[in-house]
Amino acid sequence: MNTRNLISTALGALVFGCVVTAQPALPSAFKSRTVSSPDGASIFVRSAGSGPVVVLLHGYAETSDSWAPLATELIKSYTVVVPDLRGIGKSSYPPGGYDKKTQASDIRAVVTTLGLDRASVVSHDIGIMVAYAYAARHPDKVERLVVMDAPIPGIAPWDDIVKNPALWHFSFNGPDAERLVAGRERIYLDRIWNAFSGDPKKPDEATRAFYAAQYAQPAAMRAGFAQFAAFPKDVEDNTIFQRTKLKMPVLAVGGAKSFGATEAVVMRNAATNVREAVVPNAGHWLMEESPAFTVKLIQDFLKDQLPPAPPQSASACREACHPK
Repeated sequence: MNTRNLISTALGALVFGCVVTAQPALPSAFKSRTVSSPDGASIFVRSAGSGPVVVLLHGYAETSDSWAPLATELIKSYTVVVPDLRGIGKSSYPPGGYDKKTQASDIRAVVTTLGLDRASVVSHDIGIMVAYAYAARHPDKVERLVVMDAPIPGIAPWDDIVKNPALWHFSFNGPDAERLVAGRERIYLDRIWNAFSGDPKKPDEATRAFYAAQYAQPAAMRAGFAQFAAFPKDVEDNTIFQRTKLKMPVLAVGGAKSFGATEAVVMRNAATNVREAVVPNAGHWLMEESPAFTVKLIQDFLKDQLPPAPPQSASACREACHPK
């Protein structure tokens, strides 16, 4: 191999390495704004695209940037709305309001402030708890619901799930917890990322460093712990919500090395029209561990919302079907 080829190969490897380890980020087409929620939070949100509306709700130990692989594809056919949940990322860190019913109000404020109304909602982790509350409070405003790899407080088999020692972080909160992790946010988050990953290399180093910096912001860990401390209130609210099952189509997705088919078990206790899907070889972090497979699942589920393609004229059909 000559010198020029060696240099080209080295540069190619360097560029490829940078792509692989780049921090997560939504495409530059997304425009940002901050929406004031009537429940005392300022919600950072980005949106782009056109067509039917899809709202993406992220989970804990991540921010809305986790949706980059899905958002990149969806903006080709949909209006995509991607908020940071209250107390996470670039949204505000209010002292309260971390129950998921209140956070559903945050999301409704985002949707209406953007001049939108009905939407499909795609969610992961803590985001599915907010998505469920949103769908239960506004069933006529949700076209389709996707929930990925997390339990829902109060929805069976919640009582069995929370006995799992791997979910220690559900009860790890309060002022002592904040002092214990101050300056050690990466250690705490690594424990969560490692425990629920099917691939020990995922999320990758650049992704972990990016999120750890987000959660190291002043008050961010306090707000994060509050998401879990609100679970008893979520159980109370969801016990009431569950009396009326969701009617919209629901896609329940689990990683094969994480929730797997249990996600559909949960949702069949809360909804009447549930489609089950399991992502092979993946753990909890579906956008990091198996983005292509997961994106395709969601696209296939949402595609019924798209308007039908206009019929071709006879001459156009002849041209397309029998090119010269």
